[in-house]
Amino acid sequence: MILTHKAKFVVRIPPSRKFVNRMTTWTGIALLLLAAAASTLAQASRFRLHVGTNVASGATVPAKQQSVARPRLVWVDTDIGDDLDDAFALALLLRSPQVRIIGISTTFGDTELRARLLDHFLASSHLHGIPVYAGVPTATTNLFTQREYAQRSPARAHPDAITALLAAVHQYGSQLTLLAIGPLFNVAQALDRDPDTMHQLGKIVLMGGSIRQGYHTAQGHRTPPAAEWNIAQDPAGANTIFDSGIPLAVFPLDSTQIALDQTDRERLFAAHTALTSQLHALYQEWRPHSWNHSPSPILFDAVAASSILAPQLCPTRPMRIVATSDGFTQVVSGAANTQVCLHADRAAFLRMLEDRLAPETPPRRSIQ
Repeated sequence: MILTHKAKFVVRIPPSRKFVNRMTTWTGIALLLLAAAASTLAQASRFRLHVGTNVASGATVPAKQQSVARPRLVWVDTDIGDDLDDAFALALLLRSPQVRIIGISTTFGDTELRARLLDHFLASSHLHGIPVYAGVPTATTNLFTQREYAQRSPARAHPDAITALLAAVHQYGSQLTLLAIGPLFNVAQALDRDPDTMHQLGKIVLMGGSIRQGYHTAQGHRTPPAAEWNIAQDPAGANTIFDSGIPLAVFPLDSTQIALDQTDRERLFAAHTALTSQLHALYQEWRPHSWNHSPSPILFDAVAASSILAPQLCPTRPMRIVATSDGFTQVVSGAANTQVCLHADRAAFLRMLEDRLAPETPPRRSIQ
């Protein structure tokens, strides 16, 4: 503590010896006070106080409010437009402040039309500045259920996805996570084109495969392992990724078949945010084409995306898996080449989805 002493003297007669003595005394007191203040400052300097230290005890205190963690950088590779889970995966990431999406690429079939769907989805959700790229087009007879929605956005030429992905990996390296939620044409070709750059990736999170169970029936019954869609479209490309040595987490049918039942989706759509309104519009186009399965969308890709935000939702275990030529994924002996999640916490996942997408709903316990 530094004391400041202010005194005002009015001198009317010549100073006497008594006055001089008093002045001498006051001067001594002032010098003593200045010396004490200097000593206090010196001790504080030697103590070196700094942010995050408890002054009383010298113990370090949590720095939770002293810095904000930088968001995780994510690239999304998606076949959005056929099923509905891609849109929910994307929406979940867009509503999560701990993630920054630096690019979205489309894969499988008419990749330009898929890119137009993303243009419309992002613009109508008032989300700007996220670049969209068109990946490798492929021949398919698969139904593009959300074609009319995509065609609401003007046609334009989108930049090449593989070139852009490699540029992003080169720029961000291990900071970048690649979320692959479609057939693996783009990722495999990027690995073939420039494996050295792709090996700088921090991680690949992949929705695909079937380890111990296949697709559930419309009634929700489990079935034996099956040729899962994303792997079956390009088994050779899948093996390229499995054998790459890049850190890999796989979320197969075993853990990702979580349905968005009527009560849950009505609660989400009732939020009427810009984002949930677009999800509702996509659902309205997808629903008439769901004659061969439940009207409740299965959120395969959103479960995989949630693992980036909260890994505890779907704990993984090391395995070595390979893709067969007919699209099955088999566990084989040998050193593990991936981490696989076989069971997800359904309740916690749906709670996260609602908390992120429908913030107007009553608050729930956070899983973070």
